[in-house]
Amino acid sequence: MPRPISVLLLALSLFTVTFAVNLQAPLYDVYAVESNVGATAVTVAFAAYVGGLMPTLMLLGGLSDRIGRRVPIALALVLGVVATALLVHIPGWSSLVIARVLLGVGTGLATTAGTAYMTEILGEHRARTAALIVTSATSLGFGGGALATGISLGIQGPTLMPYSYLALFGVAPMLTLIAFGLPRVDLPRKVSILRLPVFPAGTWMFGAAMALAWSTTGMTIAVVPLELAENDLGGWTGLVIFLAIFAGFLCQPMARRMTNNQALALGFVLIPLGFLILLSGVWLNALVLVLAGTCITSAASYGFTYLASLAEVSLRAPTDRARATAGLFVYAYFGFSLPVIASGALADWFGLLMALIIFALAQIISTMAIVLMWKRWSVRSAPAFR
Repeated sequence: MPRPISVLLLALSLFTVTFAVNLQAPLYDVYAVESNVGATAVTVAFAAYVGGLMPTLMLLGGLSDRIGRRVPIALALVLGVVATALLVHIPGWSSLVIARVLLGVGTGLATTAGTAYMTEILGEHRARTAALIVTSATSLGFGGGALATGISLGIQGPTLMPYSYLALFGVAPMLTLIAFGLPRVDLPRKVSILRLPVFPAGTWMFGAAMALAWSTTGMTIAVVPLELAENDLGGWTGLVIFLAIFAGFLCQPMARRMTNNQALALGFVLIPLGFLILLSGVWLNALVLVLAGTCITSAASYGFTYLASLAEVSLRAPTDRARATAGLFVYAYFGFSLPVIASGALADWFGLLMALIIFALAQIISTMAIVLMWKRWSVRSAPAFR
């Protein structure tokens, strides 16, 4: 199979796996009403995704080193279909929790295997290009699923079987079969199936930045739509979630022209700035500010921070790329889930707006602390000249 076609099919597979992840997001409030649950339950269901993903990263992040890259990617596609079919047949909060767990397992398998596989197809000398393709495909997938469902609901009206679900059911099985036809360029190793993540030396700040950035994305995807629904703006949920990721995709070519440290530093500036603008939009019920803030946080999360971090750990662990990617996503998904669950509880106690304000304060403090630690670490690590 020609290399460009292999790259395209692998990227399409990664896109489809992540497309399924947020496919159901515009229907969160519907599933919540079906089961008569509040904001805490909705955020717990959202974060159940990490309940499936984290054990996969912690224990199976290096699985593809043993069994090859193709099987985990094919399995991830199957899990996306199963999770979505479950929501169609048994809509409700309990099914949403189970579906999100399955989607988390699939994402963990696909992203670790896919990053290593893309580099092996393109060659070690193009590791940063491979990282760019993976981040682009997954960014479009994470955002595209929510947008597709939002558009489908706009066309069809209220339904629990939007066209976006049907698209997944049609495409994913074909890609599952195609995955086994991709070239076998990797060399499976006789290693343990259960392998812990690797955290390459000197990359802690990239992991911390991912945790901070993706906590903001998690809030935008899980909590902000609840506030929009309260203000009769629920129809914009799909677009908000799409922009929360797609704007970052648009910034990735710019990030590629920067050094990893430069991209990371810019991300630290944009993360709190964007969320403050978004928060002001929620406060003033101004949709334009909500969308603008969402785009800025997306630029930080899925543009500069995501690409810089994935490229850095990939370069620093050439012989353990799958496990190093797993280590990076351990950071990212701790940030993605825990603040969202905490904010859901705060929303039930004090209201959604107050929960967003508390998160914004915590975010600013955390950003300042991480930047100060990074600066001190950089000074200590700099070579001394006499």
